[in-house]
Amino acid sequence: MLLTVFFLSVKLFRISVPLFINLYHPGLFYWRKNNSKSMDLGNEVQKILSWTSVCGNLGLHLIWLILHLIINVWYSVLGIAHKVESTLISSRLLKSYNAININKVRYLAVVIESEEARQTSKVLELLHWLASIGIKSICLYDREGVLKNSQEAIIEGLNKSQESIIEGSDHGTLPEHVDLEFVSFADSKPAVAKAANLLFVKHYASTKPGKPNITESDMSEALQAAGYGGREPDLLLVYGPVRCHMGFPAWRIRYTEIVHMGPLKSMKFGSLIKAIHKFTKVHQNYGQ
Repeated sequence: MLLTVFFLSVKLFRISVPLFINLYHPGLFYWRKNNSKSMDLGNEVQKILSWTSVCGNLGLHLIWLILHLIINVWYSVLGIAHKVESTLISSRLLKSYNAININKVRYLAVVIESEEARQTSKVLELLHWLASIGIKSICLYDREGVLKNSQEAIIEGLNKSQESIIEGSDHGTLPEHVDLEFVSFADSKPAVAKAANLLFVKHYASTKPGKPNITESDMSEALQAAGYGGREPDLLLVYGPVRCHMGFPAWRIRYTEIVHMGPLKSMKFGSLIKAIHKFTKVHQNYGQ
């Protein structure tokens, strides 16, 4: 913002000074035509203004390049630090991450951007990682329903391999049973429509006088009755370019902790361990 103001000030100064000389001193303009010394002085002023404008533009460009370089270096250092930390966690060198109270993550949801969800091998690898950590109930979601359409291939891939392959090393075996739920954005539309219809019949179509008072519990009961209640995840991991839940059913994440994990292609086992470990250390307060 400051750079923009400075740049505009330089431009305004360059334009306003010649106009000021010509508009508010017309006699001076006429006098310069008849006096070579005055013309030389005017040329010198124009050169100074032109030189000042060029220096200002160069200065702004230099400041922009320096700031851009600093930001790039900063994010590069952060990226390297995260990779080193992930490697140390994966190698079990950071002992504080070795013990995870996995009982606090009773149900975990994974939201994947639909284009990345087509990478079935990466999805299977992620499921192997979660299973090896001890997660037994997992909900897979993408907006376009790619994961839901690939449900058979994913389950078959999990059944074929009993050993999890995590970054080229063996981190344990898969548990005997992992519950998987597949959800897409299309599931939300009939859920809302059926729940709204049930609420209308219950509160508006009746002969009871007065304005109905619809509470949160009424909405939850309507969704359950419509068959779209579902379990509420304790933790929701988002894999994709944007930091949002990408349309995951809102009524199921009222108290859910949401963590953005970055692109699926860049996923790291250490980052996964870190996110789950951090969640298990957080104390959640629930309002009434």
